[in-house]
Amino acid sequence: MTRLARTADRVATGSQIAIRRVAARAAAWCARGRRDDLTGMKAVLGCWLRLALLALGGYLLWRLVRAVPNLMWFFTVGWLVASWRAGRKAPASSADTPAAPPADHTPEDVRTAILEWIWQRIGEAQGVHLRDLLAHAHAHGMFQDLDVAALRTHLERWQIPVRARVRVRGQGVTVGIHRDDLQLPATASPSDPSQEEQKTQLHPV
Repeated sequence: MTRLARTADRVATGSQIAIRRVAARAAAWCARGRRDDLTGMKAVLGCWLRLALLALGGYLLWRLVRAVPNLMWFFTVGWLVASWRAGRKAPASSADTPAAPPADHTPEDVRTAILEWIWQRIGEAQGVHLRDLLAHAHAHGMFQDLDVAALRTHLERWQIPVRARVRVRGQGVTVGIHRDDLQLPATASPSDPSQEEQKTQLHPV
């Protein structure tokens, strides 16, 4: 493959990744408008409002480009740069992506990798919503065949507690994982009895 062909392939691949990321983040942002403390149409009004704002933003952008066609050069260059960066091959263990266990992983390795990923997404918050976990995974090309219900089933199969109502500041209340239900990341030495006890508790059925 020539250098030009490799460049084109990287841009094309990165463009697909960038589109998925933008779509996943837009969907997650709209989904956060749902009010789980309400029912019926009132509960989803926030979602429809956010969707309308996205549509309005797209329309205004289109009108702006129609009025100033030269802006297309700016947007084109910006998209090419974003696609080039997205197409760069990143290590599978990147801190910004769900941890991928090695090929010879054990069930405990899988559960530990999932917990590490969840803790990364929780950060300093009280918890994380499953819809946001899934949007993050989709943005990185993982768990594409799962929806929120299927993700919950998988997490519960790995004995990771899921609550029907988790409040995250600025994101409302919906199904998610609360930090109080998780074991803290292990920091003790291998000879520490507390760590051995933690391993026993984390071992899946």
